Amino acid sequence: MDFGFVFMGDCHIHGDVKYAEDKGFSHAWLYDTQMLGSEVYASLALCADRTEKIVLGPGVTNPKSRIAPLSACGMATINSLAPGRVVMGIGTGNTTRRTLGMPAAKVAELEDHIRVCRGLFKGNVVDYNEGDRHRKIQFLNPDLHYYNLKDDIPIYIAASGPKVAQMAGRIADGVILFGAVHPTLVKWMIENVHKGAEEAGRSPEDIYVLSMTAFYLTESSNDIDSKAVREAVGPMVASSSNIFALSCHQDPNLMPSELRDELTGFAGVYREPDEPIETRHLKLYSGYLQHLKPEHEALMTKKIIQATTLTGTKDEVLDMIESMKKAGVHQVAIQPIRPTREVVDEVAKEIMPHFSV
Repeated sequence: MDFGFVFMGDCHIHGDVKYAEDKGFSHAWLYDTQMLGSEVYASLALCADRTEKIVLGPGVTNPKSRIAPLSACGMATINSLAPGRVVMGIGTGNTTRRTLGMPAAKVAELEDHIRVCRGLFKGNVVDYNEGDRHRKIQFLNPDLHYYNLKDDIPIYIAASGPKVAQMAGRIADGVILFGAVHPTLVKWMIENVHKGAEEAGRSPEDIYVLSMTAFYLTESSNDIDSKAVREAVGPMVASSSNIFALSCHQDPNLMPSELRDELTGFAGVYREPDEPIETRHLKLYSGYLQHLKPEHEALMTKKIIQATTLTGTKDEVLDMIESMKKAGVHQVAIQPIRPTREVVDEVAKEIMPHFSV
């Protein structure tokens, strides 16, 4: 089992990324949400310059924030600074787009963006479209070391519903799950990834699976209802549950019946219908993934907390990770709400030794 960390896009985070690398973490992911954090490629460049082994990537970018040639250039540039240890994480932009008050990208837009980036990464001449204009493009100076096309850049797709999970199975090198901890959620998502892979004639075993989540060790199971736990993991619970609900909003029956009521309960947590449409998102996403909002507290049951985060006693959390590993998850990536190095130390000391090879 690999262990990674998920950081808010932060141009000052490179010290913490180096600290995680030194503690044995294999991956560092930076959110690409422009209205919430620093510019992701600038932040990744600093991380690349300060580290030697850890794999780096946006966790995740999307097709709307940048045109595909810009996304490809950003990734290939980081690949020049950190050769062979770069992964492109990309999704529809459920959060990034909604912080702007805009809808997420369509699945077809995501797939086309990936097509262009992958072709450019391979040094190919690629069909590129903007509106009714259709052109051929490629990187024009591959030998001048502005970017690195020699080392492969895998592409991982973030998926929270069946449609994108199946697309990841068809075309991606890996899939990123957000808040999938409960065996039912993990099985649901991985089954859809495998379905897409099989339809494309691919081996499902070739697809890397990681789950991004929060982490909190308690003294006893009863502590999960405490204020400290709710404040530490509640933002991740609310965010991931809402994204699951959004991904299946047209047909909630697509979600596992065992958790459907809990997940659909979050469908309205990022809505402010009484606020003007031009500004409501400013209120909704203030403090996003940083603080637990009062209106979310009533939804924070032990069941949904443990379904979407690694929260519980040490033995409970170890059992959760072991279950995820057996189900086909290759990496657990932790987003710290508490001070980062405190969480790094706790995971490195209490959890990682049980999964070392």
